[in-house]
Amino acid sequence: MKFSSRVSHLEAEGAYAVLARAQELERQGREILHLELGQPDFFTPEHIKEKGIQAIRENRTRYTPPAGLYRFRELIAEFAGRQRGVSITPEMVVVGPGSKVGLFFPTLALVEPGDEVIYPDPGFPTYSAMIGVAGGVGVPIPLEEENQFSFDLDVFDRRISDKTKLIILNSPANPTGGVIPLDDLKHIAEKAEKHNAWILADEIYTRLVYDGMDAAPSIASLSGMLDRTVIADGFSKTFSMTGWRLGYVIAPPKLAERLELLVTHSTGSTAEFTQYAGMEALTGPQDFVQEMVTEYQKRRDRMVELLNAIPGIHAQKPQGAFYVFPNIKSFGISEREIQLRLLEEEGVAVLAGTDFGPGGSGYLRLCYATSMQVIERALEKMTRFFARL
Repeated sequence: MKFSSRVSHLEAEGAYAVLARAQELERQGREILHLELGQPDFFTPEHIKEKGIQAIRENRTRYTPPAGLYRFRELIAEFAGRQRGVSITPEMVVVGPGSKVGLFFPTLALVEPGDEVIYPDPGFPTYSAMIGVAGGVGVPIPLEEENQFSFDLDVFDRRISDKTKLIILNSPANPTGGVIPLDDLKHIAEKAEKHNAWILADEIYTRLVYDGMDAAPSIASLSGMLDRTVIADGFSKTFSMTGWRLGYVIAPPKLAERLELLVTHSTGSTAEFTQYAGMEALTGPQDFVQEMVTEYQKRRDRMVELLNAIPGIHAQKPQGAFYVFPNIKSFGISEREIQLRLLEEEGVAVLAGTDFGPGGSGYLRLCYATSMQVIERALEKMTRFFARL
């Protein structure tokens, strides 16, 4: 059976393959400690759930305008603008069922076949997938462990050109937890303006930052950059609403009109009652977010401490998101083999760094959005495993 080139290159995310094998082992009676899934272990706050339930009871279960309820877009514009120190209008906001709409649709709207798209390596697998679907040419930029896993700016400077149509940024980042420093953002912005390139800023983890930081710096906040930046954000990580499927994209008004048409002819609209829950998330108490971040920081610190106590492993303390990306190159064994053996021999599920691109060679991704007990038991097993290598 022959498929179009738009889909023939697509592959599943590595996390789902690991999860499938882990669940098979669990069905066999094995205990598995899960560090592979990038999903908050906190439940959606009660006041948000209640607003969603109330909306259903009030029959808020109809179609909405494709771009989302206008009041919801107003609140997003106010919230996101205040967070980034810029002026955003409701006409710049398009709501979607999950934040991937804010990644895929801008890429489809901006990239012609043959256009070059710069993206981080290692990075979220959807980036390379959507570039391929749009017919673009992916240009990976390595992330530097020595620079908090920000872009290697020397490589970036060599690879950006007038063929570059789009630059994808992710800060805080999956899988590294790295935050792009403000000076690096200024450098990238200057090059984007010089080559007339768009920026697609994946900022889904922007409030999950540590050590006193309020939010990761946004390239959209730099002078003149809001006019060439598309921001993808959502409610999954910050408000622990992964299953609600609620995200949004912020773009210049003319581009937002095109994105709304893509929504019109694909998903149609986002569930009405989830938008009411989203309004409550934005306007209700924010204490939950800080409590979650405080707990994540404790887990991060403990995971990094235990990883660095294992001879041969080096784990940098990430500034954001909820991942640690330890360097395991000293063992001389591929990250894929270590991933498989950790699961089979010790019952610890992690991801190989190469699940996020060739730049992840020699690394593992561990997620600390789980209990401290699971983290400590998993690291005890990992310590035993690496002592055998």
